[in-house]
Amino acid sequence: MQTYVSFLRGVNMTGHNSIKMTELSAAFLSMGFADAETYIQSGNVIFSDPDKSLPRIGEQVEKTILDRFGYTIPVMIRTKKELTDLFSANPFTGEPNFDPAKQAVIFLHDEPSEAQIKKVAHIDYPPDKFKIIGKEIFIYCPNGFGRTKIYTNFFENKMGVIGTGRNWKTIRTILNIAENRF
Repeated sequence: MQTYVSFLRGVNMTGHNSIKMTELSAAFLSMGFADAETYIQSGNVIFSDPDKSLPRIGEQVEKTILDRFGYTIPVMIRTKKELTDLFSANPFTGEPNFDPAKQAVIFLHDEPSEAQIKKVAHIDYPPDKFKIIGKEIFIYCPNGFGRTKIYTNFFENKMGVIGTGRNWKTIRTILNIAENRF
């Protein structure tokens, strides 16, 4: 049985794209996924499935959310192993005085093309840093995220990608939930 995590872009409890997490969990269960569990109010769902492939899962979740809730919401699916690999791939842990509270990852819907990556390759907003690795953009903002220019909307606008960001603490917590399932 494979454990997955879905990261939904732009989902919350109130306002725009409002979905109650209990209803979101129920939607995952209705699709036949096992033991769907949400974490915080932003569309993080940890679930299991023995049969499906990642692209098919993402498409199925997006269609169900549209049919059930009326929202067109991009869904980024990652396996438990992919989340585990983030920790060894993190390019910023060697930074002087590294503080994981100043780290985030943007999970992209699709892997960016070389042309998309080139659009941001020479952009620099020190002391903030980013690195694109596969379908993730690692962000490190030593002074915090309050004034950074490099977050999800920046990359979506510059590169023409779709993604959603999560801070390092949230990623670690979601991974812990996924690891404690089986």
